[in-house]
Amino acid sequence: MDINILKAELDFRTSRSSGSGGQHVNKVATRVELLFDVDASQFLNDSQKARIKRKLYNRITKEGVLLLDCSETRSQHRNKQLVIEQFEHLIREALRPPKRRKKVPNARQANPRKRLENKRRHSQKKALRGKVEW
Repeated sequence: MDINILKAELDFRTSRSSGSGGQHVNKVATRVELLFDVDASQFLNDSQKARIKRKLYNRITKEGVLLLDCSETRSQHRNKQLVIEQFEHLIREALRPPKRRKKVPNARQANPRKRLENKRRHSQKKALRGKVEW
């Protein structure tokens, strides 16, 4: 899936950033919020929407809107770029199919004689650590 298609469905809000910065921070809206309505997306199918909701549930509102924000830099333009990169990364990770689990043979069932031999050897080693009588 090409994530660049989803960029057409993004909305942005700006606000004043918190923290130090003096006069600059008090007068310039550098904090950028990205809003993406997962439910209303035309480019995602139902299974993709469900996967995104399941993986990013802690960032999605009750209305089904994905919210991300960035206020790292003092530049609104740079914060917008950073929040878009974060969005791309999160969507790519959420849409990646999970790895198939490979079954590994159970070691106990594979060779029970070897396991019992190791157990006996370990027991003897511990027994030899006891008190020695003259």
